[in-house]
Order: sequence, then C-alpha cells, then structure tokens
Amino acid sequence: MPKKLGLALGSGGARGIAHVGFLQALDEAGVKADFVTGCSMGSVVGACYCAGVPVAEMKKRALGLKLSQIATLNVAPIHANGLFRLNKTRKLLAELMGDKNFDELEIPFCCVATDLFEGKVVELKEGSVIDAVIASSAMPGAFVPVEKGNMRLVDGGITERVPTRELRAMGAEVVVAVDVLGDLMQKRLTSNLVDTLLRCVDIMDTRQTQSKKRSRARSVDLWLEPELGEMSQYNVKAKNLAFAYEKGYELGLANAEKIKKLTEE
Repeated sequence: MPKKLGLALGSGGARGIAHVGFLQALDEAGVKADFVTGCSMGSVVGACYCAGVPVAEMKKRALGLKLSQIATLNVAPIHANGLFRLNKTRKLLAELMGDKNFDELEIPFCCVATDLFEGKVVELKEGSVIDAVIASSAMPGAFVPVEKGNMRLVDGGITERVPTRELRAMGAEVVVAVDVLGDLMQKRLTSNLVDTLLRCVDIMDTRQTQSKKRSRARSVDLWLEPELGEMSQYNVKAKNLAFAYEKGYELGLANAEKIKKLTEE
C-alpha cells in the first residue's frame, strides 16, 4: 500500500501562485496528496485544493488576480490595526469553494497563523475554513488581524513559513515541503520606510526558516524551492503571476516521479 503523502505549502504572496503550477503538474502525473498544510498564500491554495476546486480553475483565477480583488482600504487603519481588509479575498474564496468547515473538505487540511498575544504558532483545523485562511494570510500592519476567542491572529509566516511538522501529526508518512520564498536575495533598497520594514521582515523570516529546515531535515523527505529569481512576493502583476505559475509547474514536473517513488518505498 502506498505511503500517505503530505504537502506543506509555504507562504509567499504573489510568489505563492507557484503552488498552483506545482499542483497542476502533480495532478497530471496522477499524484494526489493525502494531507495538506498551508501558510498564508499556501493556505489559500491548499484550502481550495482540499475542497476539490479543479486546479485548472485555480489557475484561471490566479493568473487573473489583481490587488483590487484581494482587499479594500480600511477607513480606520490605526484603530483596526491594519491598512486593508481581506473582505474581497473572503468573497473570492466563497465563490471558489463555498463556505465549508474543515470536516467537509475532501482532503484533510490544516493551516497556521500567529497569535499576537502569546507570540506562538496556532494550528487551525476546525470550524470555518475561510476564517482560518484569512487569519493565516493577515500580514501584520497590512491586513486587519482576526479575533478568535482570546487570540488575535495574523499571518502564519511570522512564526511558521512552511508548516511541515503539522503534517506528521496528521498522519503523513512522506512529507514534501514547497518553499516559494527560498533563500534571501540581495536587494537594492530605497529610502522608503515600508520598503525597509518589509526587508527586515524578510530577513528575519528567511533566517528562521533556514534554521527550521536544517533542524527538521530528518522529518522532511523533500524540500523544494521553485526558481523564482528576484520576483517580489509583494508585486501582484499579471506577468509575475504567470511567471510564478510556470516555475511552480516546472518544479512539479521535475519532481513528480521522485514523489511517487517516495510513496512507494
């Protein structure tokens, strides 16, 4: 009997469209995940995949994505702790997969967020899938946090960019991680404050993820990174999205047989 396959889809903004291409290549090769975890954009793609949304439909929506379809400007950003609201993302997800709970998904799914109060990773695997995905994608400062019980949840990438550990707990026997952000690239900075802050976040995030990658080497069977070069995760442009999709597709084609063999060993 084949071993159960788990896919961990990491955060990455616009670069996360590579996940769609990756899944398309696996789908064509007849490789199907038994468990999926996701963070931020990886949670968006992962949730749709686990809800049974055809990858071709995901591709169509992803390549036509515009910033205006994702969020709306918050009229009171200081009091709400975010410049934008992800209400349009919520609507888009509802159109794609319906307002499902986790126990209604075709494939077991879990996504991660970060609790601002306790500063720890929070696994989201019960209740509304869309609520969980919005929390996992709420980048601090940019998007309004999600209140859940005694927690204030923001982007899971702050603490767990590629959620691999959760897959083992779900029952995955083979763990494949897809990190669309990869290693830190040199970047020419402007004097813009936002640019500087985002760069600081990227540096801390990358160093933390590299440390976890090394410490979890024995529990992750395959760690994959699409070759996205200097593409910015913050730049939602049609040509960037198409580029990310193609690189993700190439990554899937190059590793589909390897993943098959891992599940058969």
